[in-house]
Amino acid sequence: MLKGFKNFLMQGDLIVVAVGLVVALAFSTLIKAFTDSIITPLVNAAAGGGATGKGIGWTVNGQRIDLGAFIGALIYFVIFMAVIYYLIVVPYRAYMHRRGKTVFGDPPPTKTCPSCRMEDVPASAVRCPHCTSDLAAV
Repeated sequence: MLKGFKNFLMQGDLIVVAVGLVVALAFSTLIKAFTDSIITPLVNAAAGGGATGKGIGWTVNGQRIDLGAFIGALIYFVIFMAVIYYLIVVPYRAYMHRRGKTVFGDPPPTKTCPSCRMEDVPASAVRCPHCTSDLAAV
């Protein structure tokens, strides 16, 4: 039972999805800080009314544009992504490399179809998947 659970957790797709989810959550924090600290006060200032605050930023029509909070969220995002990369991605990539699998690597090489000009044709393809024209082998 534990071996099956370990195999489930170590599937490449599961880790990729988990890392993507963590990045999305951190990015959503950054976007929320941007909207709460910059966009909302600008909209409130255009409507007229509100209170002022302290810190890095400025006041427009009584609304505080809190640039300090946004810079803090940006720094949080960078630090958080570095921690995720070095504590999850790098060890997982090394573990999968020992198992003979490549994850978080470069995408496979592609070529451009001379007929339809699609650029995502696999380099080893002999026929274009988009227009079905014959391709020269690389």
